[in-house]
Amino acid sequence: MKKQDITDLKLLLSTEKKIVIVPHKNPDGDAIGSSLGLYHFLIKNKHQVNIIVPNDYPHFLKWMPGENSILKYDAQTEISQSLISDADIIFTLDFNALSRSGQMETALSESKAIKIMIDHHQAPDDYAKYTYSDVSMSSTCEMVYNFIIMLNQESYIDANIASCIYTGIMTDTGSFRFSCTTSQTHRVVADLIDKGAQNAQIHNNVYDTNSFERLQLLGCALSNLKVFPEHRAAFITLSQEELNKFNYKKGDTEGIVNYGLSLNNIVLAAIFIEDKQEGIIKISLRSKGHFSVNEMSRAHFNGGGHINAAGGRSELTLKDTVEKFISILPSYNKALNNE
Repeated sequence: MKKQDITDLKLLLSTEKKIVIVPHKNPDGDAIGSSLGLYHFLIKNKHQVNIIVPNDYPHFLKWMPGENSILKYDAQTEISQSLISDADIIFTLDFNALSRSGQMETALSESKAIKIMIDHHQAPDDYAKYTYSDVSMSSTCEMVYNFIIMLNQESYIDANIASCIYTGIMTDTGSFRFSCTTSQTHRVVADLIDKGAQNAQIHNNVYDTNSFERLQLLGCALSNLKVFPEHRAAFITLSQEELNKFNYKKGDTEGIVNYGLSLNNIVLAAIFIEDKQEGIIKISLRSKGHFSVNEMSRAHFNGGGHINAAGGRSELTLKDTVEKFISILPSYNKALNNE
């Protein structure tokens, strides 16, 4: 972010404002963590602040301090639209195209509020007056930490802010094992622990909350695992029928794609999840090394993300989506086998 932008934002935030914070549709740990971390920080600066998420999020994120204040646009549309319309400032976190806000896109586009983007995904749109975009960052949470430092208000980071930011960094780095985890990321995390983030408890809150049905669903997913050693690729499928059988709840498929990537000699992994309510197949792609699933998703599956982690969608059937994936693997064979 430019020095002049920081100067402008210091002035902008020096007096009380009506502020709305918005993460992307189907928010994950980084989206909720960054939103709540920024929320607590802005509240300490005496602003009127609301977080509005497009839709619900996994139960393992609902322990976070301040979570009960979050509004859900799809269930609380009227009050959400009113807050967006009246806002002086709108922060958009962990996404860089308004289409990623789902049904909120129109309301956000029409809002006259000053928009501030904080995000680490590639190819940002230009809807925001102030943009803090850095694809080298581990997470939007790490960027929110940096944003607070840029404003010279590190002393405002308390245990609540530290816990929220730590959660997003932990989840978006795969518990600090992904290549996006830098030495600076670890320095930030160390500071968050010093400021009150209970790292062991946070890990337990997020990862040690499995239901019996979720473990059964994992078993079903692993039984559906297919491997293409000649392409160094693997994929998993889950049909709507299988999701229903094991009483699927939002967040139950989180991280399952990584089991495919954990296989020896596999560079590319995918999971295809049928969602009959939306009429789509939801896709998560993961990779190792320099193979870009962001480019693959953008080219074939109406999505995008990072080099090693991306999402997408298909309006084909589950069977046809899988066949499409298999059909494009040969064209990536050289890149996959060069890793």
